[in-house]
Amino acid sequence: MGLIMDSSIVIAAERQRETVPQLLRRIASTAGGQQIALSAVGLTELVHATYRASNPAHRQNHERFIADLLTDMEVVPYARATALLAGRIDGGQRAQGVTITFADLLIGATALEHGYALATVNLRHFQMIPGLQIIPP
Repeated sequence: MGLIMDSSIVIAAERQRETVPQLLRRIASTAGGQQIALSAVGLTELVHATYRASNPAHRQNHERFIADLLTDMEVVPYARATALLAGRIDGGQRAQGVTITFADLLIGATALEHGYALATVNLRHFQMIPGLQIIPP
C-alpha cells in the first residue's frame, strides 16, 4: 500500500511557502511509513500550473519546486488498466447522475488501480469515487 499525493496538497504547500522536505515530512507522518508518490496526471496538473504562472519569477519558483519534488518522488503511471477502471467508475457514477472532474477521476483511478490511498485537500471530488481511501493532509 502507498499514498498518492494529489496536486492540491503540493499547490497548498507551495502557497504556504513550505519547502519540499517540509512537505514530504508532513505527508510522511500522515502516511505512516507508506510509500508516497504522485500520479502522472497530478504531475501534469502541476506542470500546467507552472506554465500558467503570471510572471517569470513565479514560473521559476514553480519549476524549482516541482524539480525538487521529483528528486524524491515516484510518479505512478496512467496505463491501460487504469483507463479501464476510470471508464467503469465514470460510467457507473454518471448513470447515477454523479459527474467527477476528469483529472480527479484519473488520479483517483490511478490510486485505486495501484492499491494506494489518496492525500488531498479536495475532498468533494474524490469522495465521489467508490472505494477510494482518502486521507486529509
